[in-house]
Amino acid sequence: MKTVITFAAAFSLSATIPITAFAQDEKARVTPGSVVEAASDDEWEAIDAENLVVMRLAPDANGEKREVILQLYPKPFSQGWIDNIRLLARTNFWDGTSVYRVVDNWVTQWGDGEDDEAKAKPLPEGIKVVPESEYVSPTNYAASGSKIPAGFQNDPYASRTMFLRGMPIGLSDDLETAWPLHCYASVGVARDLTPNTGTGAELYTVIGHAPRQLDRNIAVVGRVIDGMEHLSTLPRGKGGAGVYADDSKRVPIEWVRMADDLSEDARPKFEYLATESDSFEKYVEVRANRGDSFYQVAAGGIDICNVQVPIRPIKEAE
Repeated sequence: MKTVITFAAAFSLSATIPITAFAQDEKARVTPGSVVEAASDDEWEAIDAENLVVMRLAPDANGEKREVILQLYPKPFSQGWIDNIRLLARTNFWDGTSVYRVVDNWVTQWGDGEDDEAKAKPLPEGIKVVPESEYVSPTNYAASGSKIPAGFQNDPYASRTMFLRGMPIGLSDDLETAWPLHCYASVGVARDLTPNTGTGAELYTVIGHAPRQLDRNIAVVGRVIDGMEHLSTLPRGKGGAGVYADDSKRVPIEWVRMADDLSEDARPKFEYLATESDSFEKYVEVRANRGDSFYQVAAGGIDICNVQVPIRPIKEAE
């Protein structure tokens, strides 16, 4: 498949579609779902197991298993912190820690508190101190010949936004530097005040409106691609900064592992609709200009954080 880097920048807009019965002729209309269904198999890209993190939470009140899958950003983005995350997972650092902070319309945070060094869990040998300069990465996209899908406008937080290998990024005015974006379900590295950039021992995921003002101020290392409901629906913390005042509210983390360290049978396997594909370009255009019967007015644009990249489990061969 020929790779074409596709920009996707737009005004911010979100919509919630109620579950209802559509008219019979709705089946003939082009919708985001119909575009995804029509995409050919060769337009889907498998996510490498080395870029997947599996977090097993304690079972819920009904005894149901809770598992969260994270996808890490590809090179060159946030690689210092991502190296730390791989090391932390492979040394079982998060085993026995907890989800301890939940702030409504903001973040859910987990790990081991680094604010109190006397109580913090010791970090493994080899953890990197990543400089603030790594919040952005050099690019050569200005010469890429990329295009903006029809109907898209500029983003208020970046000169351009785009998807690179399925992940959302922003670009500078000269298109020579780029950075990951804070969208819903994005995973970032909690930190103290500058020049501290965090190690990755404490992570958070966005559970509200995309806090794009955090872009280039905190490292974004990936996104939750499965099990987000286990983090977004937790009770909100009542203590300072949304930390659980009652420790019994904390959600225990049983273990965290890199997917490629699990057995073949236990590894999660996912694929995404390639963001360089013709079908993805069509998918974005249709999402920006809904014409099915629920919509009376086409928006003419869409925020990059409202373009959820289609992701699905890989079906095992029969």
